[in-house]
Amino acid sequence: MGFFKPSAEPVSNKAIARLQSLIWILIYGGLLTLILGIFVQRSSDPVGWSMVVAGGIVAAVGFVLIYVRSKINPVPQPGSSETK
Repeated sequence: MGFFKPSAEPVSNKAIARLQSLIWILIYGGLLTLILGIFVQRSSDPVGWSMVVAGGIVAAVGFVLIYVRSKINPVPQPGSSETK
């Protein structure tokens, strides 16, 4: 299934695992901060809005990194059964 063009430079699986961990930390952390900001707005509007904006930006970075991850071509580990 050749839907996607492979990237020019392959990357190790350890780097991809780190990137995936970072992606989910950014998404969940950003959304949690965004939701907490909505609740904080009731008592302190400027602090709440800054939390909402910061959380939205962090979550958006996580979503963009999902696209970046989709463009990365992993290198098969030596001894694995994967073939090209």
